[in-house]
Amino acid sequence: MKTRRYDETAAMKNPHGVDARALYDAPEATINIIALQPGQALKKHVTPVDVVFYVLEGRGTVEIGEEKQEVGRDTLVESPKMIAHCWYNTGDALLRVMVIKTPRQAEKTVLTGK
Repeated sequence: MKTRRYDETAAMKNPHGVDARALYDAPEATINIIALQPGQALKKHVTPVDVVFYVLEGRGTVEIGEEKQEVGRDTLVESPKMIAHCWYNTGDALLRVMVIKTPRQAEKTVLTGK
């Protein structure tokens, strides 16, 4: 059995400048945790693989394509590949989101906006 703790995993450098930690990396999927401080946001971007988001704590707004929705803890959001998406922490507390990409992303993410 392999285990990995979020609090023992170093943050990785990323184009969004947010706290992002890789917890799982295999050919069939990757799992990262992103943490956005109040007022912080991801840059709008496109990924070449399907993404599933699961809100671990906090509240924020997720934008996928032309749709925007405020979501909170224990909410799952599906984001199809090649559709621009981003997250905004619109709350007053930390927003932590599990990001599951399937399969592992081989091509680079494309930033499409601020």
